[in-house]
Amino acid sequence: MKSAYELAMERLEESEPEVKLTDEQKAELAAIDDKFKAKIAERELFLDDLIRKAEMEGSFLELPQLQEQKSREISALKDECEAAKETTRKG
Repeated sequence: MKSAYELAMERLEESEPEVKLTDEQKAELAAIDDKFKAKIAERELFLDDLIRKAEMEGSFLELPQLQEQKSREISALKDECEAAKETTRKG
């Protein structure tokens, strides 16, 4: 007799078969991850520096805008990364 988990996994496999990635696709996905991690780190460093400068200068009105910009840009880069990875997965 099968458990509820096993039955659910069988139904999931029927509705969405598991996609097998080639070694080339795996390597490309890793390269995409590395590329976007670097881009995100670069933007974080740049914007954190701007935030620190604004704090030092006492420009407290700019701080929320800079923090929002940082959040928005990082989110956009993460979305772009996921889109690039999805394109690679579909091959």
